[in-house]
Parts: sequence; structure tokens; C-alpha cells
Amino acid sequence: MASDPEQPTSAKEGSSTGEIGSAREPLLIGVHDSESYSVSAAILPFLFPAFGGLLFGYDIGATSSATISIQSPTLSGVSWYQLSSVEIGLFTSGSLYGALIGSLLAFNVADFLGRRRELIVAALLYFVGALVTALAPNFPVLVLGRLIFGTGIGLAMHAAPMYIAETAPTPIRGQLISLKEFFIVLGMVAGYGFGSLFVDTVAGWRYMFGVSSPVAIIMGVGMWWLPASPRWLLLRAIQGKGDVQDSKEIAIRSLCQLRGQASGDSAHRQVDEILAELSYLGEEKEVTFGEIFQGKCLKALWIGAGLVLFQQITGQPSVLYYAASIFQSAGFSGASDATRVSILLGAFKLIMTGVAVVVVDKLGRRPLLLGGVSGIVISLFLLGSYYVFLDNAPVIAVVGLLLYVGCYQISFGPIGWLMIAEIFPLRLRGRGLGIAVLVNFGANALVTFAFSPLKELLGAGILFYIFCVIAVASLAFIYLVVPETKGLTLEEIEAKCL
Repeated sequence: MASDPEQPTSAKEGSSTGEIGSAREPLLIGVHDSESYSVSAAILPFLFPAFGGLLFGYDIGATSSATISIQSPTLSGVSWYQLSSVEIGLFTSGSLYGALIGSLLAFNVADFLGRRRELIVAALLYFVGALVTALAPNFPVLVLGRLIFGTGIGLAMHAAPMYIAETAPTPIRGQLISLKEFFIVLGMVAGYGFGSLFVDTVAGWRYMFGVSSPVAIIMGVGMWWLPASPRWLLLRAIQGKGDVQDSKEIAIRSLCQLRGQASGDSAHRQVDEILAELSYLGEEKEVTFGEIFQGKCLKALWIGAGLVLFQQITGQPSVLYYAASIFQSAGFSGASDATRVSILLGAFKLIMTGVAVVVVDKLGRRPLLLGGVSGIVISLFLLGSYYVFLDNAPVIAVVGLLLYVGCYQISFGPIGWLMIAEIFPLRLRGRGLGIAVLVNFGANALVTFAFSPLKELLGAGILFYIFCVIAVASLAFIYLVVPETKGLTLEEIEAKCL
């Protein structure tokens, strides 16, 4: 028996083939036995990976206040507070550049490490990055800490959706993965809250970033306690990287821990079904780099990367950039405080994300995407019209802003991450999701970099109209390309949707 649950013993010559050959007929075209699980047992395998999203969101929220704190001559607590625009860019975007590095690393090491150990490494990077940033004696060390923390973001946002998707019971898989987006938004609100708490404190920016370290410890300890993904264990076995019988036993124990006592004898049956279906789908062949861009692998990549690309280039950072000025023009006095506006919008985001979590496994993925993106199209048209020729009607801008935020949080926000966690075949999932996350953060960096010059060149109104046209294109993409995955196991998604 293997001592490390993520390192099954090496397979003997021919053992993998013989075992799989004896597996019973896969149920891809039939009806699976209902999955037995305990809801309370399913919470922790979601919660600890979701802390990775919480810390990602917290970094977004805290950075806005930290930028103010670190530039204050009286409250920064350092002698190098006079930062240039380039240095401010490095400070605010350092974690984003680190996330790009993490995405590149994930592409190469994810399938070797496994989902659980990748999340443990992410937690370690979160912890080290938070401490280095909080204790930085000078600006270069500060940027280094931001890059380390961002690398943790890249790994966590890659591994968390995979781990949750592969361990969650099928009936609530959509809710749990979508709930990760809820944790990202919750982290943003917490970041805004802690930011407003420490912004008037000497060296407050150090406390803002240091707060992340205990959460990172909880995440790391929790992931150390959780078992490996049963699907990853079985994939390694049928690819000849572990003894199949040993891997089956470890996978059964893992599934029992993940599903609780309610799983009973069904854990053995579910592992047999997964193993048979992986063999039936040809998962025993290791994916090559060229194969990623062929056949059903290319289709999965087209769906996943397309969704996260449109998630970023339909204007979300740009819309939020104008939130404070829009509320001010509508006469809300409290909107002069950007932090209050951020907390207000964050609370609204939490509510709308909660709506998506409740209905995603009832309505399905496509209805939420189509309905939500349709609302985004309307909201961007309203915002563009306000800045071009309706500037005397600020209520139009407020309606457009709230409509955009609400529709984004029931569509691209949670469903984008949900679909990339579900759509890739198991043997491609590590690399495919790595490419999708890289596209996500790369597009985010591009939009962030290009926004200011485009705004100066075209004006806000024309820019929102351009985003509106892109949103229409994304609506066509969703209607023509994105499949419905509600109620399907991950193996059924591969067989029926790709």
C-alpha cells in the first residue's frame, strides 16, 4: 500500500491493462446510480480550496486602499513613499503578473503534482508572499512579495476548480464551483473592509497584506488533511504510473472521506464506474502538446478559453472604474468615498452570486449565460449612451451599472469558472485549465493596460459601445458553441459534449 495518497506504487508490467480489461461496461449511455453523499462531508473539500479564491479576492480589495496608504507622507511609515507611476503600476499589478507566472507553472507541473498538492504549494506561496509584502524593507522586496503572492493566485485559481469539480457530488457540483466565485467576491468585500479599517493607520498597508497569512495557513493545513482527487489517482493508475488495485483502494478511501458515511458501499461502485469510463474514453493515453489542439481536446479548449476571454474583454474592470463617478453624478453623497462604493457594489455582487449558486444546478449553465450576457449587452449600451448623449440623465448610468454588475455575477463571473472546470477531458484537464487560466489573467492584464490610453483616445462612451459589440459576439459564441452540462458526470460531459 502506498504511504503517500498521491503517489500510488508503480504498476507491474501489464497490471494496468489487465485490471481495466476486467472493469464492467461503462454507463455513459445509461443512467448512473444515484450518488450517495453527506452534505456536511462535502463542505470541507469545497471550503479549503475556496480559500484560494477568498485570498485572490482579498488581494483585489485590499490593494486599492494599500495604494493610498503606501503613498501617504505621514501614514506610509516608510521613506520611499514617493512612488512613480511605473512603481505604482508594479505595486498594484504585481500579483496579476505573478498569477501569469503561476498559470505557466501550472501548465507544466499540474498533472505531476496533482490537485491537492498544487493547492498546498499555492497556500505556501500565499503565506510567504503575504509576509514578504507586509515586512518589505524597500520597494524591490515589496514587488517580490507581490509576485510570490500572485504566483499562489495563479496556482490556486488553476487547481481549486479542478479539485472541487473532481470531488464534488454531481447533483451539487455546479453550486459548489459557482460558490467559489462567491468566495472571491467575499474576499473583495473583506479587502475593502480591512482597507478602510487600516487606511488611516501608520504603515496600515503592512497590516492589510499581513492579514492574508493566517488564512493561507488554514488553507494549507486543510488541504494537507483532505485526500487526493479520486479521479486523478485513477488517471495516474491507468496511465501506468501506479498499481491499479492499490490506486482503487486509495480512491475508495478518498471518496468515503469526501462523501461521508452516507456513501457506504456506493464508493466501490462509483470508483469502478469512473475507472471503466476512463478506460472507455481512452484516458490511458497521455496527452501530447500537439494533441491539445486537435479533436475534442481542441473543442474543449475553444469552449473554455473562449468563455474566460470574453469574461475579461466585455469591460468588467472598466465598468467598475466608473462606479464612484456614476454614483456621484446621481447625487449619492457617500459615493465620494470610493471605498464605500466598492463595499456597496461588493455586497450587491455577493447577493447576485448567491442567486447564481442557488439556481445553477436547477436552470443549467446555458440559460444563466445567455440571460446574463443579454443583460450585459443592454447595460453596456445604456452606459455608452449616457456618456455620449444622455449625460443629463444619471439614473440611466446607475441602472446600467447595477444591471451590468448583477448580470455579470449570474453569468460570466461564476459560470465561466464552472465551465472550464467541467469541460476538459480528465487527461487534458491540468494543461487545458492551465491554458484557460493563462488566457484569463493575460486578457485581464491586457484590458487593464489598454484601458487608460483607449479612454483618452476614444472617450468613455465609444469604449462602452465597443464593449457592447464584444458582448454581442460573446452571446453568439455561447449560443452556438457552449454546451449544457447540468446533471452530467464529468465522464458523461466528455463523451456527450465534446
